[in-house]
Amino acid sequence: MSTDARGYAPRAIVAPALVGLAFLILPLAALVARVQWSTFLADVTSEAARSALLLSLGTGLLATLLCVVVGVPLALMIARSGPGLAAVLRAAVTVPLVLPPMVGGVALLYLFGRAGWLGGLGISFSTPAVVLAQTFVALPFLVLAVEGAVRSSGVDYERTAAALGASRWTILRRVTLPLAAPGIVAGVVLCFARAIGEFGATALFAGNRPGVTQTMPLAIYTAFNGAGVSQGTAVALALLLLAAAIAVLLLVRGWRPGAAR
Repeated sequence: MSTDARGYAPRAIVAPALVGLAFLILPLAALVARVQWSTFLADVTSEAARSALLLSLGTGLLATLLCVVVGVPLALMIARSGPGLAAVLRAAVTVPLVLPPMVGGVALLYLFGRAGWLGGLGISFSTPAVVLAQTFVALPFLVLAVEGAVRSSGVDYERTAAALGASRWTILRRVTLPLAAPGIVAGVVLCFARAIGEFGATALFAGNRPGVTQTMPLAIYTAFNGAGVSQGTAVALALLLLAAAIAVLLLVRGWRPGAAR
């Protein structure tokens, strides 16, 4: 690699950089080292683990689908709004990213809980509550990824299609969405990963009932507090979440525009 490509940063930054890298990698290595490989398959296929795994995957898929249904239109609206309105909408979408998950759970509880504005729906502390909590925390990932992709694609091709007589729906289906496809795929993958890893909002709004609302993160937390699945099973589930996170990063990297360069 040439000097120009590497830049001219001082060599003294290498030591603290390696410390930071080790701080990120060593805990994960310690987790992998604690996995009991001889019982790994039995741990992840036990009834409690299977229940938490299937619940996480099922609710995560439903939450991702819900995010796509409402998130793609929202991303399109932000991308095609004026600078002032787009900034306000983008800020509103970003709030769940910086909000502590527990606060999100309290907010959902005050909206859908028994004493909440929509308490009559009876959603809190049920499986649908898990889906809503996952959607609340995962939606920004999809919206921001799709909005960035749509905005970066510009409007030149859309104008050309309109000049040729294409309707708005045809332009959306044949021009806008195909151009934004890498961002949409990346957003969907990130959204699903965030959904299955959600903990705080789910714990407060949906509870921790095995087979009903106990997802993998909740099963892991419960195990290390002396209840639920064994710690061996909890470590195995944690490894599955780690593997899912790595897979997400690889998929997003592969779909990123210019990734092959």
